[in-house]
Amino acid sequence: MDKNFKKYSQKAEILKALAHPVRLCIVRGLIEKGKCNVNYMQSCLDIPQSTLSQHIQKLRTAGIIEGKRNGLEINYSVSNQMVVRLIKVLFD
Repeated sequence: MDKNFKKYSQKAEILKALAHPVRLCIVRGLIEKGKCNVNYMQSCLDIPQSTLSQHIQKLRTAGIIEGKRNGLEINYSVSNQMVVRLIKVLFD
């Protein structure tokens, strides 16, 4: 049971990270666009950058998105293919 419990715990952490409208919107937008930076996300979501940064950090910590530095900016993309499938099921 311990091995299964760990698997369920990992899935629950991903679901918890996604369980906020702004984070769902970020992930869905990244899936549709492929990748983008914080300035683009902020203009789309119309929320303060500090709030956006907190949401991005939760998604990164959960292993849902990753950032790649390109000069002075960081471009984020979805790195978890299970999440891509889950979002497509939720929104298609």
